[in-house]
Amino acid sequence: MNNKELLVELSNRLGKTQKEVSAMLDVTTDCMVRSFTENSNLVLQGFGSFEVRKKADRILVNPTTKLQMIVPPKLALIFKASNTYKDKIKNKEHNGK
Repeated sequence: MNNKELLVELSNRLGKTQKEVSAMLDVTTDCMVRSFTENSNLVLQGFGSFEVRKKADRILVNPTTKLQMIVPPKLALIFKASNTYKDKIKNKEHNGK
């Protein structure tokens, strides 16, 4: 599903225009990004959790030149789905629907 399809689906379900739904999504994503930039975790009950983790620096070796490079530390956004959604996905996989 791409952004346009999501907007259409939400618009139909909520009875709002696509422009209104787009504005709501923009506000939602802005709030999420603000939370991530403050290095806070975000938990959406029943959906899952987002966590900002710091990855340590590491050394990479180019296999052809054997040159070593240091990859600097970085922040990574990790998503962990709730057990509710994990179970729904498993059941759909097993039932073949």
